[in-house]
Amino acid sequence: MTTFDKFFMENPAQKEIYQKEYNDFLLSEFILEQMEAQNISIRELARKANVSPTVIQKLRSKDSQKVTLTTFTSVLRSLGWQIRLEKAGQ
Repeated sequence: MTTFDKFFMENPAQKEIYQKEYNDFLLSEFILEQMEAQNISIRELARKANVSPTVIQKLRSKDSQKVTLTTFTSVLRSLGWQIRLEKAGQ
């Protein structure tokens, strides 16, 4: 067992915080990666998604908890992606 694993076993609340922040980080990194791959600016993506450039900045800076799912979906769609839900464990 690693020190990392031991820390989370002894601090379950910290594990929840870590997982949420890590998920925010992944979303932010995905947006950044797609913008770079498609050579699209903040303003251009905002225009395509019909949102303000501030919203794109929030997504890029891991401040996604202040962005609605509808807005996030619009940004993803503008980058050519969609969210697909499926039941866990399937």
